[in-house]
Amino acid sequence: MKAAEENAGKVIGVPAAQPSKRRAGRWMKYFNWRGAVSVGCFILLWEILARTRAPGFETIPTVLEVIDTFWMDYLSDAKYWQAWAASFERVAYGFVISQVLGIPLGLLLGTREKFDELVFPVVEILRPIPPLAWVPISILFWPTNETSIVFITFIGAFFIIVINVRDGVRSIKKEHLWLAMSLGATPARIFRRIIVPSVIPSIAVGMTVGIAVTWNVLIAAEMIASDVGLGRLTWEGYVSNTPTVVIIGMISIGLAGYLSTLVVTYVEKKMMPWRQK
Repeated sequence: MKAAEENAGKVIGVPAAQPSKRRAGRWMKYFNWRGAVSVGCFILLWEILARTRAPGFETIPTVLEVIDTFWMDYLSDAKYWQAWAASFERVAYGFVISQVLGIPLGLLLGTREKFDELVFPVVEILRPIPPLAWVPISILFWPTNETSIVFITFIGAFFIIVINVRDGVRSIKKEHLWLAMSLGATPARIFRRIIVPSVIPSIAVGMTVGIAVTWNVLIAAEMIASDVGLGRLTWEGYVSNTPTVVIIGMISIGLAGYLSTLVVTYVEKKMMPWRQK
């Protein structure tokens, strides 16, 4: 193969690509240099505004101050990493339970007209209620703060996945179902071969939106009803009037949400291999 590439290069008059260059090209394919430049410009602007004490930035710490505080006080602090673990665990429980219960319910609402007429009005009444409005009642209803926080994260993603799956089922063209029935397909086969594959993109959208909402709800719930977690860390920084701790908490939340999105994106690619390039 290598000899063929060299011969091809000689015939065309163009030197064959070197292995090191090919490896570098593959690596650059996965590196978003525009995103790296954007993040670098954001950090530079933050540093300039904080150092010059621009209006609104009088009390905002510089980038170097935040890095120094993180390096000295949090990098080797076990409680900080316990906060990461606690938040991730709560998100995982709430998100997974919302998918396990929400996907079947959405499929039932989309495929069973009478069931939809009976249950969907209740879903529509509960759906507009902000997840944080469930915090007081969940604290009263569930025996521990931990289970109440998991319940809040569950609520954050549950209605999103239900609505997306239901709409995904209802968007399937009736002609496809009629054609399958005319060819003798049973209802069970139609469900497995047509409805489920057609609704997978809607499930993926619900997962993507749901994981972001789950983190938003979790952080607020941790501020109210938890003694540990990234949300609690951020709240304690605010209460103690320590802006560096607040920013460390905010950056940690952003990174945690980004990592969760990467996991969800990976799962989506496995669910929809036909969309991979």
